[in-house]
Amino acid sequence: MPNGGNWQGDVLRDLTGGTGGQGASASQTPQAQAPVAQPLGHGEAQPLAHGQAQPLPQQQAQPTPAPAPPAQPVQHSYAQQPPSPYTRGPAHTPDSRQVLDRDLAAARRKPRHGEPFATRALRAVRRTVSSSAAREVADASRLGELLQAPVTTGRQIAVTSIRGGAGKSTVSALLGTTYAHYRHDPVLLVEADPALGTLPLRVGAEALRWTTGDLASIVVPQMSLLDVTGYLVQLPDNAWLLPGSQGQIGAMLDLKAYEKVMVSLRRYFGITVVDCETLPAEVARTALSAAQARILVAPATLEGVTSTYSVLQWMQGLPRYMIEGTVVVLTEMVPHSGLDLAKATEKLKSTGVGVQLLPYDRHLASGGAIRTELLAQPTRTAATRLAAEVFQLSQKRR
Repeated sequence: MPNGGNWQGDVLRDLTGGTGGQGASASQTPQAQAPVAQPLGHGEAQPLAHGQAQPLPQQQAQPTPAPAPPAQPVQHSYAQQPPSPYTRGPAHTPDSRQVLDRDLAAARRKPRHGEPFATRALRAVRRTVSSSAAREVADASRLGELLQAPVTTGRQIAVTSIRGGAGKSTVSALLGTTYAHYRHDPVLLVEADPALGTLPLRVGAEALRWTTGDLASIVVPQMSLLDVTGYLVQLPDNAWLLPGSQGQIGAMLDLKAYEKVMVSLRRYFGITVVDCETLPAEVARTALSAAQARILVAPATLEGVTSTYSVLQWMQGLPRYMIEGTVVVLTEMVPHSGLDLAKATEKLKSTGVGVQLLPYDRHLASGGAIRTELLAQPTRTAATRLAAEVFQLSQKRR
């Protein structure tokens, strides 16, 4: 996967100074067999029960049945169906579809680092001659402990915006990557924006097959994590992706199918990040209401802040947990937005929400799969702080 990168090396070195605790597993999710290298809950598949042998003629001796050979570990590829005695199976198996056309992939230039070399060198010098490095390590260690807190039930975090191009898929990908890095229970990313959503591209998925609509007709309560993940796209660090569509124009997401899948999958994953449609789409409103925490992404422009403030005023008329469990993320699309971010943040916070800034990053601005080792250090820090704040909010609501 292109976004696997050196997230563990770079993030722990830049954010935690080499420290990183063991993540706590959710009490209702399978325990990890080994950190990172082996996906959680993936042991050997259980052989299916054998049928009874046909009765032999009375004059013949009954042979001793040979022991069943041990089952081999299941390889999660789209070449086979997940082996489960409980799955009913879809009416048809959809064809695998490439996320990015080969010609378009070849047109992309070499990914750039999130910040210039001179900026990185200057930061390294400042760390050497100042005491800020110790404070950064202490702050990163504190955030790591918050992110590794155990959960009793799966937490669902909905990410949306009020207009396209605000960066909600980028924020969703950063959140999912951060949670998967720090935690040892499985993390799920759900694309609830089927109309040409960019989440699969941002997380580096190569091909898509099963979608939310497909899984709604397959999932049953008796399925194990191993059964479920056979229909998902595996990502690095024990993270999984459930696409909303295969990238077709005009694809729709049925509300009942979405609700069934989200309720069914909640017990398998410690944290689920949902990349929603833009408001006021029906699925987006349902996802925001059902989630334990919400993120509203807005561009760091005067128009973006003004529109977001109007939405927050409307949310103040909803049940109080809606506004209290919401964080606004202002995304800088250009190096200097021309907006007084301090005043804009103060105005938005007056409605009762938290506000975080995702600074301009050359790597994020170039699009395509996110390679965490190329992210600017301020971007990694901002993503970790956002993930910790939203996770804390999700813990307050059962």
